Amino acid sequence: MPDIFQKPVAIAGYSEETLDLHGSTLQTMLRLNIDGRFIAPRNDSGLTRTWYNDLPYFFGGRIGAISHAKKDVKIEYTKEVPKDIAPLNVYSTAWTMGPYSIINEKHNLTWILQVDADFTYGVRLHFCEYQLNSIRERVFDIFINNQKAELRADVLAWSGSKGRPVYKDYALYVLNQTGVDEIRVTLHPVRARRTKRYDAILNGLEVFKVNDTNENLAGPNPVPSEMLNDAEVQDGGHSSASGSKVEQMLGGVAGGITSCALVVVIVVFVKKKSQHVGARKNINLLPIYGSSRQDKSGRKSSGRLSNIAAGLCRHFSLLDIKNGTKNFHESNVIGVGGFGKNEIEMLSKLRHRHLVSLIGFCEEAEEMILVYDYMANGTLREHLYHTDKPPLTWKQRLEICIGAASGLHYLHTGARYPIIHRDVKTTNILVDENWVAKVSDFGLSKTSSNLNQTHVSTMVKGSFSYLDPEYFRRQQLTEKSDVYSFGEVLFEVLCARPVLDSDLPREQVSLADYALHCQTRGTLHQIIDPHLEGKINPECFKIFSDAAGKCLSDNGVDRPSIDEALESRVLPSIAGKPWKS
Repeated sequence: MPDIFQKPVAIAGYSEETLDLHGSTLQTMLRLNIDGRFIAPRNDSGLTRTWYNDLPYFFGGRIGAISHAKKDVKIEYTKEVPKDIAPLNVYSTAWTMGPYSIINEKHNLTWILQVDADFTYGVRLHFCEYQLNSIRERVFDIFINNQKAELRADVLAWSGSKGRPVYKDYALYVLNQTGVDEIRVTLHPVRARRTKRYDAILNGLEVFKVNDTNENLAGPNPVPSEMLNDAEVQDGGHSSASGSKVEQMLGGVAGGITSCALVVVIVVFVKKKSQHVGARKNINLLPIYGSSRQDKSGRKSSGRLSNIAAGLCRHFSLLDIKNGTKNFHESNVIGVGGFGKNEIEMLSKLRHRHLVSLIGFCEEAEEMILVYDYMANGTLREHLYHTDKPPLTWKQRLEICIGAASGLHYLHTGARYPIIHRDVKTTNILVDENWVAKVSDFGLSKTSSNLNQTHVSTMVKGSFSYLDPEYFRRQQLTEKSDVYSFGEVLFEVLCARPVLDSDLPREQVSLADYALHCQTRGTLHQIIDPHLEGKINPECFKIFSDAAGKCLSDNGVDRPSIDEALESRVLPSIAGKPWKS
């Protein structure tokens, strides 16, 4: 392998200082492909390197989405960045924060890698700008262990051309002071003059340990190294040939989870398997990407769910789940349902800030359990009515609706094939500790592998009170069926009452019908949540209520897309303060 660091490397935190690593003995600690895909040695660009999925090392809730170079954009290697620096699959895909600047400015992209203390490390970041055409359109700061490594990074300014790869090298010394030996790489978007978006991008990440003054590389093995020993993917697994299409992989796997304690997760769905599936042996905690499901005694486990989820998400034992949820205490279970197999398949391919993050699963005996990120604030429904919790402000409600719309928009347009949720409702919109909305429960979702297909013929399923009447009549499912249900959600959020309430007078039983009736008569403001009276900007109220009304059009062709309904119209209004103080 050629000498990796042929030029002096900038030292993180010391902008004018460099370190010459040329000729040093190096140990590869980690090599990550920042799109969630494993790249096997045979698919590397001639150097038989292994590139691992970055998901276990991503810190916090996964925001943004995978982007990939369009077919008309050619990745152009150069003399400075030849093909052997990183394979095409690294430079043709990336993780970005997405187009919503107001959301992005509150967040960073951070990866945390466990390493040995008291060593110098070289960190290489790979970039390729294949989306934008002009400099200063995407500018961000780079921090390594909270030290400034690069200010106002602009990939296009570095490379000089769209589709041209570039990499940046940095060095740092990891002290054994805090008891947590790690390298933390953080990208933070910044506002620059004429910047069109508040965003950051990363394609790949490599970390190398540098030999110490005694020419020594020995140190205690960090946990990730043990995980990676078992992380090789067999033929037919997640490795991808050069030039293949980007596959959306498992989203929101908690970065750096290395113990059995489930201190940050909650059991959302506890599901009974069908009786024909045989009883399972105990499943011990396995490496996240272990394709061989084997317990400590050497006994292999099998099962319908395990076969689907193998290598895609974490496996938990039933004992782990019970310990982490206080033996399924009611306060930790926020939903019960079926269709776990479908949900695993869906969530293993999707990653988005506003989709619930699947961490792993447990399948033992007759129990099938999915484990998600802990949602501190539960469901949207429990903050609207029949609750002792304080009422949501209009700002909170609006941002939650926008987030849910963003998640649904990604399902409809951002995945490889359009995905129809089919059960959009306020109990399937979860809220985390930062009041960020997460669309959940993909148990009823449907996909269409034909991108030109306008509908999916299927049996009618879903929650009756949110059901699209056109779907009910024709049994033909489209993205507009989700739009209809979302319209119900918007009015439910605005009025803080159930979508069906049989205790009310007949003309008020259906919230959708009653809200549309009041909207036509100009009296909609009279039925909104009393806590919102006088607190909504009139212009924003009109935009929001008009969007809800259009979503509830009887015919699907008359409904807007999710993006047209809310995101593109309301997001600009947020900057104009769409609520009253």
